[in-house]
Amino acid sequence: MITSSDNSFKTNNELPDFSNTQIAFKSKSDSDLNKSYWLFKAMSSAALTKMGSKALTSLLRSGLPIVPLIKKTIFAQFCGGESMQECEPTIRDLHANGVGTILDYSVEGEQQERSFAATVEEILAIIRKAKDDSRIPLAVFKPTGLGRYALYAKVTAGQSLSVAEQAEYFKVKARFNQICKLAHDLEVPVMIDAEESWLQGAIDDIALDMMRMYNRDKTFVYNTYQLYRSDKLASLKADIYLAATDEFKLGAKLVRGAYMEKERERAAQQGYPSPIHKDKAATDADFNEALRFCMEHLSNVSFVAGTHNEESCSLLVEQMQQSRTEHSNPAVYFAQLLGMSDHLSNNLAHCGYNVTKYVPYGPVKAVLPYLFRRAEENTSIAGQTGRELSLIKTEKARRKAS
Repeated sequence: MITSSDNSFKTNNELPDFSNTQIAFKSKSDSDLNKSYWLFKAMSSAALTKMGSKALTSLLRSGLPIVPLIKKTIFAQFCGGESMQECEPTIRDLHANGVGTILDYSVEGEQQERSFAATVEEILAIIRKAKDDSRIPLAVFKPTGLGRYALYAKVTAGQSLSVAEQAEYFKVKARFNQICKLAHDLEVPVMIDAEESWLQGAIDDIALDMMRMYNRDKTFVYNTYQLYRSDKLASLKADIYLAATDEFKLGAKLVRGAYMEKERERAAQQGYPSPIHKDKAATDADFNEALRFCMEHLSNVSFVAGTHNEESCSLLVEQMQQSRTEHSNPAVYFAQLLGMSDHLSNNLAHCGYNVTKYVPYGPVKAVLPYLFRRAEENTSIAGQTGRELSLIKTEKARRKAS
């Protein structure tokens, strides 16, 4: 549950120093640093990363016992464990640095009713755990864990549903409601992750319905806005105004986006304009404008800035300083992924800001799609792998000299 001691501005206005590697890696042993170094070194090659992903998939299908190797390497870097219980050491270590945990059940690709029911139960279990554990301030779920891709796509496209599909979609919305109601009742905010643009319209509609029901006095339901989409800044602004008009609080998780190549390829194949900005500069501009707009309307919106971008983190810190917003104000959170950007997470937390890490978990084989996406994103995001390597090198040199 999110809490805040008071609404006064901190008298200690210390600004985070993102170059401070001693704080960034204070929980990492020399052995941990070396493992991370070699992993990011391997991921610095896009070709090697793609070849490795294909090779691992092939080896797993062949039945070779390589799961222990995966669990000790890429899984250990980016995941907390195979179960909620296995995540406990990670939760404890993050908390020691002042960083909260978002337990992210990252099983993907299951599209059967049985798997949807199991996913709902897992998300409900996370919310119940978070109620009595201040180290877990937020929960999250992925909409395609609750319903079929094709069904979301059909609703988003505005196509008529058959009688059977209408019944199926009613179940999907009931699953959303079951999760959001428990989040409201136990006062544990829950974020609804984003999906591809051809699925997202249906999800946005459900998310707004959930907010109207459960965000009347406080923010318990958050929708995700992918700002690499050229229409999402306008969508965010419209939803904030809608929340003010309809008298509910908007919850917004702001991210740049996760499906850029897939979005552009589909648009080209099907002959419609790509929904993605033409370049990174336009995405960065929209993301940063979204931060400013949310800060200007903090009475109507609570938001989570999900970013690994140092400039965006510095901008939000600056905006909070200028508006004299308490560092621990529960309406503003920073968030990064486990295994990445510790220089942002730990230095922000060191200065008293609300910071969380996404901690994915699930059986190794089931979370491989997530892991491969993390690896490929690190190679495609300009400078991400190089920055991680540079920071690790700096910290290793500092420790050697001390």
